[in-house]
Amino acid sequence: MEEVLRTESISKSFPGVLAVNDVSFSLQRGEILALVGENGAGKSTLSQILSGVHRPDRGQIFLEGRPVVFNSPIDAMHAGISMVFQELSLVGSLSIAENIFANRQPVGRLNTIKWGELHRKTAEFLGRFNLDLDPRRPVKQLSMGQQQILEILKAISTNPKVLILDEPTSSLTDAEIAYLFENIRKLQKQGMSFIYITHKLSEVFQIADRVMVMRDGRHIGSRPVAEVTENDLVAMMVGREIVNLYGSAGEIGGEEYFRIEGFTRKGIFENISFGLHRGEILGLAGLVGARRSDVARAIFGIDAKDSGRVWLEGKEIHITRPSDAIQHGIAYLTEDRKGQGLFLNMSVRDNLVAPSLKHFTSSGGFLNGRKIEQFAAEKVKEFSIVTPTVTKKVLNLSGGNQQKCMIAMWMGIEPKVILFDEPTRGVDVGARAEIYRILREFAAAGTGIIMISSDLPELIGMCDRIIVMYQGRITGELQRHEFSEEKILAYAAGLVTANHKPGVLVDQ
Repeated sequence: MEEVLRTESISKSFPGVLAVNDVSFSLQRGEILALVGENGAGKSTLSQILSGVHRPDRGQIFLEGRPVVFNSPIDAMHAGISMVFQELSLVGSLSIAENIFANRQPVGRLNTIKWGELHRKTAEFLGRFNLDLDPRRPVKQLSMGQQQILEILKAISTNPKVLILDEPTSSLTDAEIAYLFENIRKLQKQGMSFIYITHKLSEVFQIADRVMVMRDGRHIGSRPVAEVTENDLVAMMVGREIVNLYGSAGEIGGEEYFRIEGFTRKGIFENISFGLHRGEILGLAGLVGARRSDVARAIFGIDAKDSGRVWLEGKEIHITRPSDAIQHGIAYLTEDRKGQGLFLNMSVRDNLVAPSLKHFTSSGGFLNGRKIEQFAAEKVKEFSIVTPTVTKKVLNLSGGNQQKCMIAMWMGIEPKVILFDEPTRGVDVGARAEIYRILREFAAAGTGIIMISSDLPELIGMCDRIIVMYQGRITGELQRHEFSEEKILAYAAGLVTANHKPGVLVDQ
């Protein structure tokens, strides 16, 4: 195969951190190279060097055999390297056409945009990928999955030689992932090369030809996908073998101590009822649109419900806002840690004490700084949060450490019930193992956990019982000995309900 990209001894440092250390690798034309590693391994920094965001301190990049130097992403794009970042760069108020051809619109003699030609070109381009969307439609009217697809198509529209995709499926449904993979393979056959960054190791085996592992800024090794297993990759990524990722299920404490009855929010979810036992990890499964997160938000008091009752330790409690839930010892860890779960521009210390400030406040209303510092230091150690100091901004932590920080901040209220929405989304396998260990410890101590997850192996590996939802209703409940992906998906797709045999279509 013909080599399209090569790096030799690339290194990049930031204050106090050697992010990329002497990395050399190559990419062949028409190859899909998966790039994996724990958060902080250097994957993003390396990809940002390749796409012109950063200049390397040392080393050289070769594109089609020629040395290249990029001073900006525009330089890299013009040379033939484009990157799709995790954070979307689309402008919601602009149309699909304006976003795809931003700064590349066809213009007339007076430098005015030729709108007819722009819309025609956009329609033709979308047609290449079997997308029936109006080029004039504002991007903010699209779903998150459609916006993610559009972001990728925007990069493809520049016709790059190399396309770098950073966690491209994080907001996609299974159908959208299948669509993306189909088009990646189509472009691969046309000679486009891909660097595919992902935490989902299952995707490596679905889409990649070869996999490259980074750890602590170094290139640990590259192997053909056909020659490795998932366990091989995990061992290379973390430097040790993780024998049992999910840990071992403990004994459930016995009595049901938390229950919701008849939770209804018109048009969103209807008649949701279930209980939780001490020390139990209860899973909430369902496809996109099942409304699992909406139920959790209503339990916690973020969103209002039309009806429904809550009991905790034998007493009915009333929750109309999050502060009520916190007072009763109920914690909710959102799936959107950056947008809703953490104060990104505040320090690790300030985040860790945010939900439990009353524990650090004197009768006169003054904060006890020494007590806060001590508490923050203890939580950083207890939850293995990697940060040089508790005063570092949460914004600058890796995804896995942000997630552990969010867990630590809520554990500070000493919760009786934990609602955890997508506990390991966007974190690496090492951080996943650490998060699972933490959850197991809380369950072993008698805390009940309600885990919402789109990752079926995670639910099956962690949960004692799984409740499945479809379009705002509970369709099934499975005990551990009944778990299987097939059964969960049948309930999640609304093909069966708890009162019907699997395989029988039920009128909804």
